[in-house]
Amino acid sequence: MSTGHEVDGVDGVGGADERTVEQVHEVARRARAASHPLALATRARKDAVLHAMADDLLARATEVLAANATDVARAEAAGTPAGIVDRLRLTPERVAGMAQGLRDVAALPDPVGEVVRGGTLANGLELRQLRVPFGVVGMIYEARPNVTADAAGICLKSGNAVLLRGSSSARASNAALVDVLRYAVARAGDGEIDPDVVQQVPGETRGSVTALMRARGHVDVLIPRGGAGLIAAVVEGSTVPVIETGVGNCHIYVDAAADLDKALAIVLNAKTHRPSVCNAAESLLVHASLADTFLPRVVRALQDAGVTVHGDPVVARLDGVVPATDEDHAAEYLSLDISAAVVASVEEAVDHVRRFSSGHSEAIVTEDQGAARHFVAAVDSAAVLVNASTRFTDGGELGFGAEIGISTQKLHARGPMGLPEMTSTKYVVTGDGHVR
Repeated sequence: MSTGHEVDGVDGVGGADERTVEQVHEVARRARAASHPLALATRARKDAVLHAMADDLLARATEVLAANATDVARAEAAGTPAGIVDRLRLTPERVAGMAQGLRDVAALPDPVGEVVRGGTLANGLELRQLRVPFGVVGMIYEARPNVTADAAGICLKSGNAVLLRGSSSARASNAALVDVLRYAVARAGDGEIDPDVVQQVPGETRGSVTALMRARGHVDVLIPRGGAGLIAAVVEGSTVPVIETGVGNCHIYVDAAADLDKALAIVLNAKTHRPSVCNAAESLLVHASLADTFLPRVVRALQDAGVTVHGDPVVARLDGVVPATDEDHAAEYLSLDISAAVVASVEEAVDHVRRFSSGHSEAIVTEDQGAARHFVAAVDSAAVLVNASTRFTDGGELGFGAEIGISTQKLHARGPMGLPEMTSTKYVVTGDGHVR
């Protein structure tokens, strides 16, 4: 994801010719047909398919990695930024992580049929609100081929068929992954689950993206994952309802009452653990009382780790710091860069966050519970962390299994989207001859 830095997109969004529209509608019709028996499948059957997916990913890892190597070589030859190449690259460890994510999802409770609320009304009617699948989910995403496996697993467990439209940069990786996943469905679904619950959207042109965005009636919901440009294009141009996943300009505020050893470890982890992902820290705020002590220490530590610090006038007095503009403070770098500013109070830190945040994740490091409570209450983001790295804003880390994305909108779902967030609800009303 990115704010000012364009990433390898899903080839943008453009017009769709008649043939492309028909091809996309055809896979959507097949997905719709496959979604009906999937909605009725037992948890045991769905979990068996998820374990088969995991087994086959590991058994055919060499095949997947070979396809990915083709994509990575093409991206590097095209001069793609290193952070984006890192998101694209698969390793044996990352493939194993994808497989484990599928097993983790299998271990979670099945959300379908869960009673959200219910009871008996005064007139004797029995009322239950139940979780039900959306039906057909469309995914439009850039680079990261792990999204292919995550989305397939989460959608299957939540009873949804999924249409996958990844970027051209990952086309070989995604094709290999979809082949593996569909084969697993075919062998473990035992006729109850159709392989068409997992499909790759045909076409590599902008037209196929547009056709998917305009497939209202065929597709129930779209989830875009990628840069700000892609997300804005899908949100603004889609006739299918969209769950918006946002970019991650994540802040860490080091309060006057912070444990400075904790603060240093948290800042370094949040920035350098994996800088190319959306929950990496991009902005650092330090209380003015720490400007002469902790600030030089944390800047040096970041620089020693290869991070370029873009600082406000106070921070920019330190050696090697690049003066920061408003664009720098608003940026999602996805690289070894971070903006930094000095603030006079927790209130000023909150004001800075409100001005520049993308609404993803913000953290405060403090031993002052009053400051922590104020920050948590005043910051309006999908996740707020106290004395913990922003890298924990992740479905797997929070116990949700693999996530399908991190929603920064406020309707339906917000934050890491696991299984319950991939369902809607319906009301079941049972009477005994009741009339109104």
